[in-house]
Amino acid sequence: MVAPVVAWTLVRVLGLDRGVPLVPLMAFTPYVAIAAFLVAGVALALRNWAAAGVAAVATLCLALAVLPRAIGDGTVDPGGRETLSVLSSNVYRGKGDPESLVELVDRYDVDLLAIQELTPRFARGLRAAGITRQLPNSIVEVRKGAAGGGIYSRFPIRAIAPDSETFFRMPRVNLSLPDGRHLRLIDIHPLTPGRTGIDVWEDSLADLPATGEGVPWVLLGDFNATLDHSRLREVLDRGYRDAGSVAGMGLVPTWPNRDHGLPLVITIDHVLADDRLGIVDYGVEDLPGSDHRPIHAELALPKTSG
Repeated sequence: MVAPVVAWTLVRVLGLDRGVPLVPLMAFTPYVAIAAFLVAGVALALRNWAAAGVAAVATLCLALAVLPRAIGDGTVDPGGRETLSVLSSNVYRGKGDPESLVELVDRYDVDLLAIQELTPRFARGLRAAGITRQLPNSIVEVRKGAAGGGIYSRFPIRAIAPDSETFFRMPRVNLSLPDGRHLRLIDIHPLTPGRTGIDVWEDSLADLPATGEGVPWVLLGDFNATLDHSRLREVLDRGYRDAGSVAGMGLVPTWPNRDHGLPLVITIDHVLADDRLGIVDYGVEDLPGSDHRPIHAELALPKTSG
């Protein structure tokens, strides 16, 4: 019982998750942390002190990797700073309910909406539901099936050419704020890291930009990755924070939605904010018809000089 727990811990802590099946399995690390605790308890009950000690160390290592996402390191009070309300939703091949999504946009007074798996039919449904009242600007790449993506915005946006083309469309935009400042955002949706898509998944995450001294970045969408994947942690190391983890909700599952008869299991939808931005609020919602749960974040913009 102890050997698999130790092997899993080493892969997670040392970032050795490469290829199939290790990458898909790493998404279940929070559950393995619980299993490691139970293994330590069983070994202790059996008076197998060596096994209990090893399992306890593995439990501690996994807990240190996982629990900070549920504790958070503090959202901020905007303190007079301008804020940006963002919402991301994978609409499951356009099968989600567009009216319900527009209701979420209205409820959170959303400034920018990122959609994955945007189909022509869903885009028409959004327009019929009144999306342009709140978000009149859009850059969309609709496709049948799961390959489409789109960004809807309250403020003017212009497209940014991607560094490389991907099968799943991931629009990049420059957002112009009323005070003259700018943000850059990417609607994230890499391929699922299965046997035929794992190389593309790795390349898509590796190609995401680092933050710097210029215009701040926000990456939001369906990453098909949890924070237990080393590739996603490498993205964070480029100057981002996971809004869910900052708010202490980083373990709230976003897939699969309970409407699909499966228990909510893993957290693969994220808002990654440039660390110059404050995290004011974060939440996870439901969208009828979709296999993903929409996520919302309110971000505080950097203070202006003077």
